[in-house]
Amino acid sequence: MADPELTPDGHFVIIKGRRWRATDPGIPPEQAARLRSLLMAARRDVGAALRAEDADAQRAARARVHAAKVALGERGTPWWEQNPTERRERWQQGLDALA
Repeated sequence: MADPELTPDGHFVIIKGRRWRATDPGIPPEQAARLRSLLMAARRDVGAALRAEDADAQRAARARVHAAKVALGERGTPWWEQNPTERRERWQQGLDALA
């Protein structure tokens, strides 16, 4: 799969004409891969909870999706507005919370 188009500043990716916040490029590859894996697992759990009509499981899974996206820098304070220490703390806290 080809990498998505980035805006000139690298802050956003363009997918099907829509702009989405890019993942923080400062996250070490191993930790970024782990966060993406946790994100995808949480998304699968959202789908399973929807099929099971389990509102509590759906809320919990959506909270994990949100936590993973914040850790990746795709939500919350924009990663380009954070200093390196804040960026490291953000993804580390996300990994700790999702572990």
